[in-house]
Amino acid sequence: MNIALVLSGGTGTRLGGDIPKQYIRVKGRMLIAFCLDMFAKHNRVDGIRIVAADAFRNEILKECETLGIEKEKIMGFSDPGDTRQLSILNGLRDIKDDPKTGDDTVVIIHDAARPNLTAEYLNRCLDALGGYDGVMPTLPMKDTVYYSESGKKVDRLLDRGCIYAGQAPEIYRLANYIKANEDLLPDDILKINGSTEPAVLAGMSVAMIPGDENNYKVTTKKDMERFMQDIS
Repeated sequence: MNIALVLSGGTGTRLGGDIPKQYIRVKGRMLIAFCLDMFAKHNRVDGIRIVAADAFRNEILKECETLGIEKEKIMGFSDPGDTRQLSILNGLRDIKDDPKTGDDTVVIIHDAARPNLTAEYLNRCLDALGGYDGVMPTLPMKDTVYYSESGKKVDRLLDRGCIYAGQAPEIYRLANYIKANEDLLPDDILKINGSTEPAVLAGMSVAMIPGDENNYKVTTKKDMERFMQDIS
């Protein structure tokens, strides 16, 4: 069983405005609606769980109804945590506790603010799982990368040929990944910045596949302008 875990608990403050960016309407749709619609129509996604604050849940459900998403496809909502990774853990626990899931469940972690994920690319991610514990799309670094202990002077040059930027969706076998996260409680999980970090720290095998430049995250006003141009 493949379950999409859509992260929609962020505040989106860098974009400005009165509401988080994932609920801003573009061409009549909430930003979150673009990935929800794709997941709901995908024949390899069995359910969707959404991490979102109470204040936005009814609006999300109304949006799903407008999109024609079957009620059974939405498995429910999870509470946002104090950090992104704690939000993920809340979602993982709720998925694990759902009676419809089992030991073979695979979780697809995706940001509500990444509206350009395609069904074709999701298939590539799922196909890459194979005998691995997880899959992470990556992009090569275009700029020269330096390391600095203090942030005030350059200590050494890093080989950018070995440095990659992680994207989403990140896909994991639920049983192994939830344990990797729970093993970091209560304090170490607060230091996590990327979804794959717990998996790497736990020694899980994570496959890397080439990312998609168009699968960007809408974070700034320029990102939003780019997305509006993309769909115009």
